[in-house]
Amino acid sequence: MTITVWFSLFTICLLGAMSPGPSLAIVAKHSLAGGRLNGLVTAWAHAFGIGVYAFVTLIGLAVVLQQSPFLFKAISYAGAAYLAYLGYNAIRSKGGVAAKLESGEQTSLFQSAKEGLLISLLSPKIALFFIALFSQFVAVGDSHSAKALIVATPLIVDGLWYTLITFLLSSPKIIDKIRSRAQLIDQLSGVVLILLAIRVVVAV
Repeated sequence: MTITVWFSLFTICLLGAMSPGPSLAIVAKHSLAGGRLNGLVTAWAHAFGIGVYAFVTLIGLAVVLQQSPFLFKAISYAGAAYLAYLGYNAIRSKGGVAAKLESGEQTSLFQSAKEGLLISLLSPKIALFFIALFSQFVAVGDSHSAKALIVATPLIVDGLWYTLITFLLSSPKIIDKIRSRAQLIDQLSGVVLILLAIRVVVAV
């Protein structure tokens, strides 16, 4: 793989990570409700899910999903249901930012990791990214080192991007400002997640 091809892969992965969506909402939620460590765990669990997608795309999942509309729809509907579930709980502030800050209860690292991983594995947006954009780079993986680089690039880019988001959101100044608006943030993020779920169902 040439440096030019890798830079193209890097750029596409960075743009994919930076595009706002449910992944950003989940990392933000755990960074605000649980603190920096929870945000980092969410970020890298999400990145691991991205790595899983990269690996299975490398071994042919993109082709399978393209040829099996039913399988892709199943993934899409499962993702929409999970988004709606998270959105519903956020609107009720059940386990959201407001509830955690008011009770002083610490969000578990397992919960942060679980939501970070599931939001990446069940996101139709991420599945489409790997089918439409990432899969074109699979052909240049003609050696083990190139294949490893193809899988590692989106994983590391995603993890570092959401690490940056976590550090920004978990600074003491930000947390102090969030406390007075925690319930509003929960409700807004819940509405966004439910709208994203509806968009997924309509688009499938």
